[in-house]
This record gives sequence, structure tokens and C-alpha cells, in this order.
Amino acid sequence: SATATAWAAPTILRFAPTSRSSATCRRWTRRRSGCQLFSEPGAGSDLATLATRAVRDGDEWIVDGQKVWTTMAHVARWAILVARTDPSLPKHQGLSYFVCDMTDPGVDVRPLRQITGEAEFNEVFLSGVRIPDTDRLGAVGEGWKVATTTLMNERVTIGAHAAEREDGLIGAVTKTWRERPELRTPGLHDRLLRLWVDAEALRLTAERLRQGLAAGQPGPEGSAAKLTFATLNQAITGLDVELHGEEGLSYKDWTMRRPKDADWASRDAGFRYLRMKGNSIEGGTSEILRNIIADRIMQLPKEPRGDVDIPWKDLPR
Repeated sequence: SATATAWAAPTILRFAPTSRSSATCRRWTRRRSGCQLFSEPGAGSDLATLATRAVRDGDEWIVDGQKVWTTMAHVARWAILVARTDPSLPKHQGLSYFVCDMTDPGVDVRPLRQITGEAEFNEVFLSGVRIPDTDRLGAVGEGWKVATTTLMNERVTIGAHAAEREDGLIGAVTKTWRERPELRTPGLHDRLLRLWVDAEALRLTAERLRQGLAAGQPGPEGSAAKLTFATLNQAITGLDVELHGEEGLSYKDWTMRRPKDADWASRDAGFRYLRMKGNSIEGGTSEILRNIIADRIMQLPKEPRGDVDIPWKDLPR
């Protein structure tokens, strides 16, 4: 999965002790089935307010809490997990980062059925899950620093992944346009051309971004790529539904199922339209990404926050 290879593996290589990093990476990439236990019911966009607790017990940590919107948790063998290890510190300082075994008897994965009908996402309940201290990445209390590395790699992977011309969603729409001339109108033609140019601009910008990252760690530029990716996908699928007319409003299969991977381009127009609504939420909401761009790229003043120096245990919930 992308979680295992594209954003967990770089984090492991950077923060695991040298003696363990290669072995841990092999464990992840060999099974190619990982998930990300970050978001919680009360900690989505403001991830640092998460409440899942990890308590030290000798050479292990005992973890209790709930995670939500976990992609492919039902097929994952391992998970990357952020938990609170010191509630007396401010929210960004009392976190630690772990690798969690999803086969532990204390891990309970439950499906979350989406608007598409299937359950690609899950909620995960952690009850007395024991994690060896050797499966901690980074120092105790530095979980936010480690998680930020994961999140930046995630946004680059989503928004700046390698693609050929007319790959993905824009390719599906242009294929329909070429094969079914009876659906064409001048207005749709104009919109399609504009979106094709936008898609090609994103593809080339993503290529340049990946080349620049080859020599270092990802930065805030990945947030801009992911924001553009979400906006563009929603515009393309909106056009796709309009192009298909009444046919675009149909939906072939509403059966509840738990897919083994995220397959977008090969599905029908109705599925793509509904599924892409999630692009502006998953991997960082578009609102949060705009804040990152304003703060770290444009160097605009930060939004005033009154909770960054208050101990997490004293924050209202």
C-alpha cells in the first residue's frame, strides 16, 4: 500500500535507530499492507489534540483509544500510530510515535460505510494494546515531529505522484469524449480543455517537485500539490457526470463491500463523483492545507491560537 511504502518507510528510515531501521522497513514493505492510525473522533484537522493514551509499562507501552477514517485498516498487517504519552505537556509536546501490530488481540477494526456504498475506511478501537518500546520511532515526546514527516510524505504521494499524460481521472473523461461524440457540447468542450491543461500543469509541476525532493525531505510544497489535486479531481468528476447526462446519475453497484485497494479511474462516473468528495478531507483538509501554504510558503502571519502553550489535560473537550 502507499501507506507502507511511500510515507511510512521514509519516516522509519529517518527516525528509527540505524540498527533497526532497515529491518523495520523490510517488515513494512515486504507485506505491503499498512495503515495510519492518526485521526480520532475529536482530533481530525487539529490532530495534535488526539486523546489516545500510551502508558509505559517496563519495556512496553499499553495503548488505549480510538482512531477513525483509517484507510484499509481491515487488510493492514502493521500501522503507524501517534499516541499521547504525557498529558501534562502542551498538545504538540506530549505525543510519541509507534509501529503497531494490527493482529494484536486488543485491536478491533470496524467498517465505516461511505457515500459510495463501500467501506474503504474504518474506525479502530485500541484496548490494552501492548507495543514494545523498540517499536517506537523518535524520542518519547517527539511524536509530532515524526508525524509531520509522515504527513508531508503523504501529501507529496497523493498530490505529486508519478503519472503519464492523461493518466487517472482526466484520462477517463477524455476517453469518453473521444469514444462517444454524441455526448459532446461546445460548453463541455471548453471546460474539458481547461481541465486537461490544469491536469497537465499539475502533472509537470509534480514531476519537478519530486525531482527537487530527491535530495532532501519533503516540505510544504506537497501541501500545495495535494490541495490542487483535490480541487482538480472534484472539478473533473463533476464534468464527467454532466458529460454522461442521465447515465452519469446511475450507479452500478451499491453493495456494501470492503475493498482491498482504492480503485478510482476504472469505476463508473457516479462512483468517481461521489468518491472524490473525500479528496478535500483525506490526507489533510483543504482548509488546513491553505493555512500551511499561507504560513510556510507565503510567510503570512499565523492565525492567533490560545491553546498551544496550555497543558493538554487542561484543554476544554
